[in-house]
Amino acid sequence: MIEHRVRVHPSADRLPREDQLAWKLAAVATATGEPDADSAAMAVNRVIDNASVAVASLLRRPVAVARAQAVSHGPGTPGASVFGSGVRVSPEWAAWANGTAVRELDFHDTYLAADYSHPGDNIPPLLAVAQHTGRTGADLLRGIVAAYEIHVALVKGICLHAHRIDHVAHLSAATAGGLGALLRLPTETVYQAVQQAVHTTTATRQSRKGEISSWKAYAPAFAGKAAIEAVDRAMRGETSPSPVYEGEDGFLAWMLDGPDADYTVPLPEPGEPRRAILDTYTKEHSAEYQAQAVIDLARRLREKTGPLEKVRSIVLHTSHHTHHVIGTGANDPQKYDPAASRETLDHSVPYIFAVALEDAAWHHERSYAPERARRPETVALWRKISTVEDPEWTRRYHDPDPDRRAFGGRAVITLDDGSVIEDELALADAHPAGARPFDRPAYEGKFRTLTEGVVTPAGQDRFLATAGSLPSLTAASLAGLFPAVDTEAVAAHDATLPKGLF
Repeated sequence: MIEHRVRVHPSADRLPREDQLAWKLAAVATATGEPDADSAAMAVNRVIDNASVAVASLLRRPVAVARAQAVSHGPGTPGASVFGSGVRVSPEWAAWANGTAVRELDFHDTYLAADYSHPGDNIPPLLAVAQHTGRTGADLLRGIVAAYEIHVALVKGICLHAHRIDHVAHLSAATAGGLGALLRLPTETVYQAVQQAVHTTTATRQSRKGEISSWKAYAPAFAGKAAIEAVDRAMRGETSPSPVYEGEDGFLAWMLDGPDADYTVPLPEPGEPRRAILDTYTKEHSAEYQAQAVIDLARRLREKTGPLEKVRSIVLHTSHHTHHVIGTGANDPQKYDPAASRETLDHSVPYIFAVALEDAAWHHERSYAPERARRPETVALWRKISTVEDPEWTRRYHDPDPDRRAFGGRAVITLDDGSVIEDELALADAHPAGARPFDRPAYEGKFRTLTEGVVTPAGQDRFLATAGSLPSLTAASLAGLFPAVDTEAVAAHDATLPKGLF
C-alpha cells in the first residue's frame, strides 16, 4: 500500500494533477485488472445480497416512487433493467430506482473505519451502465472490485461524519472510479468524473438525524445517478472543479478539517491485487450495522433475563459512533417515539435492543411494524434502555488491526431486586470473524428467505445460477441478475401512487 498524503494547497501552488487525490483514485481504477478468485467470489456474493434486499423492498413506498420515476424515462435504448419492472430505462434512472431498492431496508453490506459506508451501493449504477453499454460479466466484476477498492480507501482515510457530511460523498467518487474501470476509460476522463461526482454529492448528515425520512434510501441512489452523469460529461470532454479535494476553496478546506486539513489515504501500489472488497461485511439483520452485534447479544441474553417487567434499567456500554449516532448520545427524542418512522427506528439502538430482547429474534418487517413499536410493554422496556460511550469500545472500534476491531458493546441489565446481568459481544455473528461468518450458502439462504413468495423457487434457482456464473456472463445474460417477479402486480401497485411531474 502507498500512504497518499492529502492536504490543502493554495491555487498559486498549481498542484500537479498526478499529485491530486482524484487523479490517484482514477489511476487505481484504470489500472485495475481482472480480480483474483477471492475478490470475484465476494463480488458475486454482494450481487446476490443486493438482489435479495431489493426484491424484499419492491412494494415499499420510496422504492415504488423511485421505480415510477425511472419507468417514466423509458424505454431506454438499449437501456438497463429495473427491479420489479419489465421496462428498460436510461441507465442513470435505472441506477436511481435500483439503488433505492437496494438501500431501503438498510440490509446490505457495510465497511466501517474513519468513516462509514455501504459499498454495495456501487453495484446498481455499475450494473446499469454495464447493461446499457453491452459489457460482460467480467467487465462488471472489474468495475465492482475497483469501486470497492476506492470506497474502502476513502473510508479509511477521510472522516466525513465529524463534520456532519453524509458518507455518499465517498460513494460517488468510488462509483465514478468503478465505471472507469468497467468501461476501461482513460485516467484523465475518470479524474474529471471523480471530481464532478464529489462536487455534486456533498450533502449534510441531516438525512440520518432526528426524524429520519425516506431520503436515507434515496441519497446513495442519487450519488450513483450523479456519478453516471459525471462520467457521461467527462467522456464528452467536460472538465471539473480541480483540485476538488485539495483546493483552497475545496472539499477539505471548507467541508472538512479546514485550511490545515491533512489526511492519509492508503491506496494500492501498481500491480497490487485489489482485495479491499474482502475487508467489507454484510448484515444478517435489517438495521444499522452497529446494531448487528447488539441484536445478537440481545438474543443471547433473553435466556438469562427472566420476566422483562422486572427489569429496572439497561445500559449499553459501546463506542462513540454507536452512542452518538444510534444511541442516546444523539439526543434525538425521536429514537424513543413509538410513532417514529421505520428509518428512525432502525437507527435507534434502544428500540432495537428492546424488541430483540423481547422476541429473541429480528425480522426486517415484523420488528418495525407500527403495531410492534407501540406495544405498551415494549415502550416501557424501550424507555429503560440507554447508551454510554466507553473509551475502550471506541478504541476497539478504531483499532488499526482488523483482527482486533470491534463494533459491539456490553449490556448491563439491572433488575428490580438489584441483581445485575452482564454480557458483551464484540462482533456480529455474521461478521467474517464472528460466530457464524456469512459464506455463499448464507448469502443464498438470505436471498431465498427475502424473495419467498415474490420469486418462484425455479426463478430463485435461475437467478442464483446466473449470479454464480457472473465472471463468464455475456452482455445479454446480465438481465438474468434481475430475478423474475410478477411485474403486472408491481405495476398495479405503483399505479396507486400519487403522480409527479414525470
